[in-house]
Amino acid sequence: MAFSDLAFVDATGIHSPDYPTVFEFIKDQYRAIYGADVYLEADSPDAQWLAILALALYNASEENVAVYNSFSPQTAQSAALTSNVKINGISRNAPTYSQVDLTIVGTFGTVITNGVAQDTLNQKWDLPSPTNIPFSGQIIVTAQAQEIGAIQALAGTVTKIATPTNGWQSVNNLNDAAIGEPVETDAELRATQTVSTMIPNLTVLDGIVGAVKTLTGVTEVSARENDTNFISGSLPPHSISLVVEGGVSQDIADTIYTKKGSGTGTFGTTSIVSVDSRGVPVTINFFRPTNVPIFVEITLDALVGYTNAIGDEIKQSVTDYINNLGFGKSVLTTKLYCPANLEDIDAIGSETFDIQTITTRRDALPYTEANINIEFFENPITIATNIIIVII
Repeated sequence: MAFSDLAFVDATGIHSPDYPTVFEFIKDQYRAIYGADVYLEADSPDAQWLAILALALYNASEENVAVYNSFSPQTAQSAALTSNVKINGISRNAPTYSQVDLTIVGTFGTVITNGVAQDTLNQKWDLPSPTNIPFSGQIIVTAQAQEIGAIQALAGTVTKIATPTNGWQSVNNLNDAAIGEPVETDAELRATQTVSTMIPNLTVLDGIVGAVKTLTGVTEVSARENDTNFISGSLPPHSISLVVEGGVSQDIADTIYTKKGSGTGTFGTTSIVSVDSRGVPVTINFFRPTNVPIFVEITLDALVGYTNAIGDEIKQSVTDYINNLGFGKSVLTTKLYCPANLEDIDAIGSETFDIQTITTRRDALPYTEANINIEFFENPITIATNIIIVII
């Protein structure tokens, strides 16, 4: 038997033997030279030498597998994957800064150079420089946190002008900041590569989503389209609407404008002016996700063995479930019974209580057993302290 019978490439891909198989192959070749009765147990010098040779051959075979796999985005890793995805016109995202859309109000013609806004936690956000206030007296710009990483700013908290400028009157953020990300992992980059292949396809909306998804800082994109002559839901006739988390608003607007079809309107609460090739300004509208705080009240019978620690497990399980829904997903009350019962997390702890009812509310509305309907641009979120357990 030749080593090529163990390591080879066929229609199903590359094949490589494990180390014990390689070791046995080396020993068989040795016996073919020196005889079948040669002593090759683990305590013999010959066996130990053959083990070194086998390990070297095994490592070389594994390197061949790694090289073979490096040519596909689905199996390449690290630097090889970074190089592969360039063929799709994308790159691995480096660590990013948090970004927030700021509404700047001031006197027409004011030029803000190196402007800085500040939130209620004294975190500073750099405006694009220069920022020119238009005739309307108001402009939306995307500011960047001065510190890299997950810098948070809730809606309505970036309200201070840290660098006073004559003509700059006020600043505010209507939406939460898009949180900065660490370096893009291999799994995330593969997902981005998969989405990017939609850019040149025949569906215009998929192409727009793919193009926006590849922009620096964009973490998630959702889209809807109304190609009828009537209002569909809240969408005007012949319009598209994107919900974009992260990224620079101007880049997003420019990408939507260049990819959308002629005569297609855009719908959303964020309005950014893009300029076409002839210098004509065009207003592009899209949504930023609006976080919706969710509160849950769980009424249960405490049975033998129930503790406060189990109650904390219930709260965290429900919290994780809601936060993983993603924007546009309604909170279905009956679905909350599964994470609340802990059956997939703590089978023993799940036997120590009996849930009677689960009620929910959003914002300051009253608790109800009805589902919480979430608009496609809304993002349901909660924290463990918003989950209340009532023991009866």
